[in-house]
Amino acid sequence: MRKLKIVEHISLDGVLQHSADDSDFPHGDWTVPYRTPEGRDAVLAGHGESFDLLLGRRTYDLWSGFWPTAPSSPMADRLNAATKFVATHRPESLEWGPSQGLGPDIVQGVRRVKSHDGPDLILSGSSTLTSTLLEHGLADEILLIVYPILLGTGKRLFAQGTPARSLELAGTTTTPSGVILSTYAVAGSVKTG
Repeated sequence: MRKLKIVEHISLDGVLQHSADDSDFPHGDWTVPYRTPEGRDAVLAGHGESFDLLLGRRTYDLWSGFWPTAPSSPMADRLNAATKFVATHRPESLEWGPSQGLGPDIVQGVRRVKSHDGPDLILSGSSTLTSTLLEHGLADEILLIVYPILLGTGKRLFAQGTPARSLELAGTTTTPSGVILSTYAVAGSVKTG
């Protein structure tokens, strides 16, 4: 059975939006000043040598406009080689491959993909899928790549309605630019009092 990891680049206030392509978001490419070789290596290690991708349609469309023509690099090569499992109503239009649609029931589609042998599944971007994965117990691990910046506005990773879950810290790495990479195992229901 495959492990499903949620990997997200976020600001200290939880914003994951990076692009101003289709909105009034004023802080496009805010991660660029924090990139270091050490950070790149830590992000690559967090993804693993080989992985497949789980993407929402919007993230798939954004990434398919960039990664297929990006210069060769360890990340570009891994993303382009990965099978992309996409939540979409239009699977016939998936051109950046290898790719396939999850089917009409996203939860069942993810369960099906996880049940087969293969590399870990990485969900990145696609924040609307995060809540669904957590609600149905499909996420195994969360890697938060937290940048030392407050953006104040933008799409947030954990929006209103995200189900309550306990997490256990599995490891932390820092970079010279102040980025903190924290890996959490999803531990189940929240325990109180």
